[in-house]
Amino acid sequence: MVRMSADERREGVIRAAIAEFAQGGYYGTSTEAIAKRVGVSQPYLFRLFPGKKAIFAAASLRCIDDVCRVLEEAGEGLEGEEAVHAMAQAYVRMIQEQPERLRMQMQTFIAVAAAEAEGDHEFGEAVRAGWMRLWETVHLPLGADENETTSFLAYGMLINTLAAMGFPPDHRVWQGMYPSARVSGPADGQGS
Repeated sequence: MVRMSADERREGVIRAAIAEFAQGGYYGTSTEAIAKRVGVSQPYLFRLFPGKKAIFAAASLRCIDDVCRVLEEAGEGLEGEEAVHAMAQAYVRMIQEQPERLRMQMQTFIAVAAAEAEGDHEFGEAVRAGWMRLWETVHLPLGADENETTSFLAYGMLINTLAAMGFPPDHRVWQGMYPSARVSGPADGQGS
């Protein structure tokens, strides 16, 4: 049996946490379920992370980082409409192939709102900083145009909402996505 390093175990915990929190949210997910999924004891889990909140934060920020990476890679060397097409298609592919990433994003937004309502601003600040990394990731390939960046991210949030609600790919709510960019819709699995 191959022993894993603490970094490898930590990575395993983050992946397991994304899967578990995506399903149950912060309050509906136990650290026991995460430990079981990754194959470690709860005490070991808490040697890697100081608590459930830290595990959730790591999972949330990983999802943001993953979206940034996917968009960065898709838009590399492209500008304008070419960047819009490539990044939109890459994002839709990601949420189709890894739906837990979308669910985790939605759980993150809920958790930020709950934390803020309780006066805990630290988690929200970290997520907002991640969102700004996402903003910058798409801003430059879209010509550093605030309107284009806002439009791209707004369509992304609409895609998140419709996909999270389970609208099938051929439903009429998907019609008209990115009409000016003429990107194929989720019905054909190519874009937003």
